[in-house]
Amino acid sequence: MKAPHFFFLTFFSLLCGSAWAQVTAGSPQSQDTQISDTATGASNNMRDTSIREFTIAVADQAIEDLQQRLALTRMPDQINNTSWEYGTDSGFLADLLEYWREEFDWRSQERMLNEFDQFKTSIEGLDIHFIHQRSPHPNAVPLLLVHGWPGSIAEFHKIIGPLTNPTAHGGQASDAFHIIAPSLPGFGFSDKPSDPGYSPEKISHLLAALMERLGYDRYGLQGGDWGAIINRYHAYNYPDRLIGLHSNFVLAGNAGGEATATADELEKRSRREAYMLGEVGYQQIQGTKPQTLGYALND
Repeated sequence: MKAPHFFFLTFFSLLCGSAWAQVTAGSPQSQDTQISDTATGASNNMRDTSIREFTIAVADQAIEDLQQRLALTRMPDQINNTSWEYGTDSGFLADLLEYWREEFDWRSQERMLNEFDQFKTSIEGLDIHFIHQRSPHPNAVPLLLVHGWPGSIAEFHKIIGPLTNPTAHGGQASDAFHIIAPSLPGFGFSDKPSDPGYSPEKISHLLAALMERLGYDRYGLQGGDWGAIINRYHAYNYPDRLIGLHSNFVLAGNAGGEATATADELEKRSRREAYMLGEVGYQQIQGTKPQTLGYALND
């Protein structure tokens, strides 16, 4: 079975225990190596502004534990002659489990991610993990890449090289970017908040503080899914810092006034609304009772 990007992101989240902000030319101040998802906790020093090198090194015990849990999976029954109508198709999940158990190689993914320069720094008491890949071209534009859910920094691994060093990929030096790709709070190797209130707007302030600490006073933004929503608040609150914003997830509200849509457009909207009515169950439980869902996801 081929390895879709979904498998990598899901496995990455499981290994990291995911839930749901000045690197200069000088050398970083210390080194921080991730041994397991509990190896480093949130900094208790709100005044700590140090930036520490970081290397992904998930403990063998964590991988062995996950493999054991996968081996002991108990599959539920499925109604005859159904596929995805009532949720995840059992045949798809069986293939996914087999792939995780027999084919997926976490260590190769770990080596790939560790090719990028990674760091941690404490912002408002949370350790924030991020890639900071500087371009060899001195006039490169700083670009903050913000992932969404259920994503991670892993989704950027194919574009960091071409963006930071375009001349090595058929581009021009004027196309170069310095890439900053943080793990959002509660994702990957960033700390998990223990208090409520980490809204997209709050996270946008954390990321603005990260860019300030890195010494960037002007930069671009790019994001999708929650990253796009976070970036919208970032742009609204810090417009003087932005060179530009790129989004691959655009939301728009009702413009108000009299409806001017055609009958065909209204019919398409009705079909979409009916479709979405049966496809947002995950959103309802995540938005209202995430603690209940967390027991199953964490085990």
